Amino acid sequence: QVQLVESGGGLVQAGGSLRLSCAASGSIFSINAMGWYRQDPGKQRELVATITRLGSTNYADSVKGRFTISRDNAKNTVYLQMNSLKPEDTAVYYCAAYRRGRNYPLMGDYWGQGTQVTVSS
Repeated sequence: QVQLVESGGGLVQAGGSLRLSCAASGSIFSINAMGWYRQDPGKQRELVATITRLGSTNYADSVKGRFTISRDNAKNTVYLQMNSLKPEDTAVYYCAAYRRGRNYPLMGDYWGQGTQVTVSS
């Protein structure tokens, strides 16, 4: 099993920045890709970005050029730097991890508890 713990959410004004972190523990050897998803109440969970162990990234069109995903394999931690935030970025952000051989567009195999990001206009 893999445990994921997110941190870094909060309230920010439009145009501001936040940095999310997700620390993985447990059977780290079993995972390759990690990523971030977000979900609004009443909506489906949607991809934000993913990154493989070797650093290959994938972004949703809505965040390209504003968000950057990165990873520190030594610390088993993935980050999401969010710049130029918009009110429509408001959501609960979830960290996800994929077992080896799996990646987006499949849904993650392991999930964090989520962290709220609220962008005020």
